[in-house]
Amino acid sequence: MFDGYDSCSEDTSSSSSSDESEEEVAPLPSSLPIIKNNGQVYTYPDGKSGMATCEMCGMVGVRDAFYSKTKRFCSVSCSRSYSSNSKKASILARLQVAGKPPTKKAKVLQKQPLVAKLAAYAQYQATLQNQAKTKAAAVPVEGFSWGNYINSNSFTAAPVTCFKHAPMGTCWGDIAEGVRVEVPNTDCSLPTKVFWIAGIVKLAGYNALLRYEGFENDSSLDFWCNICGSDIHPVGWCATSGKPLVPPRTIQHKYTNWKAFLVKRLTGAKTLPPDFSQKVSESMQYPFKTSMRVEVVDKTHLCRTRVAVVESVIGGRLRLVYEESEDKTDDFWCHMYSPLIHHIGWSRSIGHRFKRSDITKKQDGHFDAPPHLFMKVKEVDAAGEWFKEGMKLEAIDPLNLSAICVATIRKVLADGYLMIGIDGSEAADGSDWFCYHATSPSIFPVGFCEINMIELTPPRGYAKLPFKWFDYLRETDSIAAPVKLFNKEVPNHGFHVGMKLEAVDLMEPRLVCVATVTRIIHRLLRIHFDGWEDEYDQWVDCESPDLYPVGWCQLTGYQLQPPAPQSSRDSQSSSSKQKKKAKSQQYKGHKKMTSLQLKEELLDGEEYSFLQGTSDQESNGSASYYIKQEP
Repeated sequence: MFDGYDSCSEDTSSSSSSDESEEEVAPLPSSLPIIKNNGQVYTYPDGKSGMATCEMCGMVGVRDAFYSKTKRFCSVSCSRSYSSNSKKASILARLQVAGKPPTKKAKVLQKQPLVAKLAAYAQYQATLQNQAKTKAAAVPVEGFSWGNYINSNSFTAAPVTCFKHAPMGTCWGDIAEGVRVEVPNTDCSLPTKVFWIAGIVKLAGYNALLRYEGFENDSSLDFWCNICGSDIHPVGWCATSGKPLVPPRTIQHKYTNWKAFLVKRLTGAKTLPPDFSQKVSESMQYPFKTSMRVEVVDKTHLCRTRVAVVESVIGGRLRLVYEESEDKTDDFWCHMYSPLIHHIGWSRSIGHRFKRSDITKKQDGHFDAPPHLFMKVKEVDAAGEWFKEGMKLEAIDPLNLSAICVATIRKVLADGYLMIGIDGSEAADGSDWFCYHATSPSIFPVGFCEINMIELTPPRGYAKLPFKWFDYLRETDSIAAPVKLFNKEVPNHGFHVGMKLEAVDLMEPRLVCVATVTRIIHRLLRIHFDGWEDEYDQWVDCESPDLYPVGWCQLTGYQLQPPAPQSSRDSQSSSSKQKKKAKSQQYKGHKKMTSLQLKEELLDGEEYSFLQGTSDQESNGSASYYIKQEP
């Protein structure tokens, strides 16, 4: 048992045992801390020295790992406490010899060793309870495990750096394979929690596949954990915290000089920054608080906003309850950086439709969220050539995110906002118009789909197929919105086709599901929900706050929806075919089936008829938005 690598300033030039054949880990250039060979590591016993019981706290452990020449104490703190109590007992004895009755303070001092033992035992029991809670919290939803899922299928996951809005997204650094950490040693029979050093074998979002030092190519005890978890520490943490380092029982026989082994293996290796846990904690502090009032899109009428109150905040996701909901069941989920929420007064300032609340005054405890908390949009210059009502474009249908449709600008608002309608399916009163900013990555110039080999959804009921923009513009006496007005910025997002992630089902925004990137067109990602049919795929921007790294749900405590089982997919497919026969006047779009719903249902409503793209090739970003106008 060790008190931690890098614990003291003792010289570490001793040679390793003859059976050590490992090569040194070459230093890698990075911003991560480099482990230096300047510390003492105590050797693990050879098994001949037996066990010992700490005379201070009663902890049982390996004798050679105990402190003092006589191996009477499990830690330096116990040794010091015992020494202090011995002095107090000596003073008490002298007082009694002098014939003076013991004072109240002396009686307390006399009982202190027992109190210390009880405190140590209570701490031990609390540790066991915390471990049990940790294990219970780590049980995957419905038996799903990201680690098993990735290992069994050789999947790759999108790196944390792809998600700037997620915890640690902007300060992940160079955490990669080979980084060493100190983690709990589960291959140990000691009655208390001990640690050992492990290296990252594979990264999948926040999750890391770890292997204990000393196992070399043996993967029998490899395990997955969330690298941002409370039990993951940089090398050296045990030394500063007084925690013991104990080699796993399976390999304790491999070396007689574990000190030299660790020095050789760890010198020059990378570890986590010493303030890593602090950065994790800080990145999970969210400015939105419960009882804050905001303006959010009305989910029953997309053309307007309503006042809602923040009911809860989980990982930056807000559960908003519409202010008029007395039983608090009329809610809406979105991220705090979502373009669907705004400060109180936003609708009036830009001329957006707004549903006034019947509540004449704020309820007790409710207060307006400060405007600076909301995501800022890029400023635009509408003084010159600008969007006009009636102009045509292509847009992602917010009621069916699997489709990019022929659309029309219905109204131009202030500050660069536009009201968009989907051609052929608009309600007579415009209640299904929706608001996009001019810089939104969800609207595109005419011809975007054709150039990028995406199937464009034509207006419902349009007879001339295949759809041709030139013919349609002439028939409707319309013009296309100028290409130069659209946002053509493509960030270096880091996503690749096939990467796994956790994604919000925007048709059921309370659900976060196991998902895969199946296509990349510039900054546009096509997200497939594992286990579901392609018709439920969704087009999402690469910087969408509704995409998260693997392990985000576990880190934040949000419930993850696993891939749908085969039986649910078959039931859903059959139900979908039956529902397609039903018709209604108002289009409501698809509603994705979830594993939480045992009864497979779809929203009633007529669905768009569209062709699904078959290309799964990743765009290299070289295609142009521009198209030639036919004469």
